[in-house]
Amino acid sequence: MEYDVVVVGGGPSGLSAAIRLKQLAAEKGQELSVCLLEKGSEIGAHILSGAVLEPRTLNELIPDWKEKGAPLNTPAKQDSFLLLTETESIKLPTPPQMNNHGNYIISLGNFCRWLGQQAEELGVEIYPGFAAAEVLYHADGSVKGVATGNVGTGKNGDEEGEPGIELWAKQTVFAEGCRGSLTKGLFERFQLRTGADPQTYGIGIKELWEVKPELHEAGKITHTAGWPMDQKTYGGSFLYHLENNQVVVGFVVGLDYENPYLSPYEEFQRFKTHPAIKGVFEGGRRLSYGARAISEGGLQSIPKLTFAGGVLVGDTAGFLNVPKIKGTHTAMKSGMLAAEAVFALFAANSEAQGAEAVGYTAAFKQSWLHDELHSVRNIRPAFRWGLWPAMIYSAIDTYLFRGKAPWTLRHKHADHECLKPKDECTPIAYPKPDGVLTFDRLSSVFISNTNHSEEQPPHLQLKDASVPIRINLEKYDAPEQRYCPAGVYEIVGREEGEPRLQINAQNCVHCKTCDIKDPTQNINWVTPEGGGGPNYPNM
Repeated sequence: MEYDVVVVGGGPSGLSAAIRLKQLAAEKGQELSVCLLEKGSEIGAHILSGAVLEPRTLNELIPDWKEKGAPLNTPAKQDSFLLLTETESIKLPTPPQMNNHGNYIISLGNFCRWLGQQAEELGVEIYPGFAAAEVLYHADGSVKGVATGNVGTGKNGDEEGEPGIELWAKQTVFAEGCRGSLTKGLFERFQLRTGADPQTYGIGIKELWEVKPELHEAGKITHTAGWPMDQKTYGGSFLYHLENNQVVVGFVVGLDYENPYLSPYEEFQRFKTHPAIKGVFEGGRRLSYGARAISEGGLQSIPKLTFAGGVLVGDTAGFLNVPKIKGTHTAMKSGMLAAEAVFALFAANSEAQGAEAVGYTAAFKQSWLHDELHSVRNIRPAFRWGLWPAMIYSAIDTYLFRGKAPWTLRHKHADHECLKPKDECTPIAYPKPDGVLTFDRLSSVFISNTNHSEEQPPHLQLKDASVPIRINLEKYDAPEQRYCPAGVYEIVGREEGEPRLQINAQNCVHCKTCDIKDPTQNINWVTPEGGGGPNYPNM
């Protein structure tokens, strides 16, 4: 199948790019064929975020979004920022980046479903349930498009199955989200990370609750720092009150943490027991659960955005504004800028096949998006000094220098390099879940509606099958048991003296944490069959 543009990924950046391309074509009275692939069973099925939306980019992309019924139903009303100790909470001034006046608490999945409808009305062909599994190249090395994965191959590769579909494009937009499986290969082939700092990540874990009406305050926003994280570990929480007595609660842990015994999932469950937090959920009902990695490196970790035949947009490139705790408006803006540069290629050369949309990088550097990320570039790397030094520095950077400090702090290490050996760390005793406020992993995965065919080839691949026991267990006490929020990795056979790693791939919620944090980089996350994974309803 041949198109002018193929977009890989149905998140905010990919959908915005597709919409902007069709808008530009309509303005110029030109035909432009645009196809969008989404590995989830539907648009929004794999989308997970807090989320508070800053509507700046939406106003640019679809100015009449209110008339078109965009699901922005809960205006932000009240901000609070708490510093937690184990038993107390201290209210601090809300940092200016976290001021949410004019923003909206949303379900990002539902917002993307609406964006998908806008794209289809403009003529974008959207194919959910199709996972792009391979990048295709021309003989000259430029990107030719992508191929979807085979279907029905058989668990051991013994059944041939149906071959995937090749989608050829003059330009391909990669909008895979954080730690894109195809983007990793593009980084290497085109050396896109040369000159960029290592990307650093966080894992965000989230639950959606229905709470008692008397405990619900639509539009209320609470963020916390401190407990249960120690002084050296980056992390924090959010509570957002949506409409219909719904509250989303989540916790983010920086994946540059050092202690191999730390479990982000257990830290999140423990957080909900804090005296300042647990009352919100009294008598409530948990509705959904999910987890997703996010790119936290900011401006200094953004790779080269263009290459022959394609561009990178959204969180696959790392446009998240970490201090603001927002990435949707930035992802959407990157998609718009990329679309405008790609369309300019077609205007200059009707073929544009294999060309490089270098105008995208120039437009980014001249945009408010670059200015916004530049002003907060030093906040996240400052946290390597610990919580209190980082908070003091952040206040100086924000209020004194106003984001224009004459230096840039660097990210020096990739997250997988940060774990210390188990002998240098203290095990963490986590309380058992009570099944009312706190829960185990498997019951959480159940309400994420995650499903994979057990007969397909495993999408969590080991480069060396001996490493999990020989190195990870021996040196780090198998941290994959703890950093995975879905119970995918288990060490079995210990009591018999024959430990081995069991991979429960059917539990995978596609968070990508294993691909990021594995200390030996032995785990490779590849796309499963299209439609597999979580099916988030209102996340």
